[in-house]
Amino acid sequence: MSIFGSIMNKIFHHKPAAEGQAPASQAPSPPQAQPAPQASAPAPATPAAAPATAAPAQAVDVGRVLEEMAAMKDGGGNYRSSIVDLLKLLDLDSSLSARKELAGELGVHAGADGSAEQNIALHKAVMAKLAENGGIVPDSLRD
Repeated sequence: MSIFGSIMNKIFHHKPAAEGQAPASQAPSPPQAQPAPQASAPAPATPAAAPATAAPAQAVDVGRVLEEMAAMKDGGGNYRSSIVDLLKLLDLDSSLSARKELAGELGVHAGADGSAEQNIALHKAVMAKLAENGGIVPDSLRD
């Protein structure tokens, strides 16, 4: 999965702690039911693949999700403007090589690799791309 794909997955599929616990208790039931209808596995595979490439069925409030994640991590650093802190908040690789790869994915060619200029441009590009993919991104995260 691409780095931007991982960012989208972490944000668009984030469940608040209270909601995350309920599906976890229900999760063992579907895997137990799946081994029996193994012959019909191709049918479930198609719907499972579609959400990964399509925009979320319901718009995701990116600002709210990031605020919730930051609250669980003692503030989350400066994720509102720093691509490094945003990646760390999402538990993703924030190394220079990962940021170079992300810049390539998003077509960001601002400043030298790892420079403040590039990192700011990356953050803006990520927020713009999240909005393009159905995320509700507040202006405070776009600037």
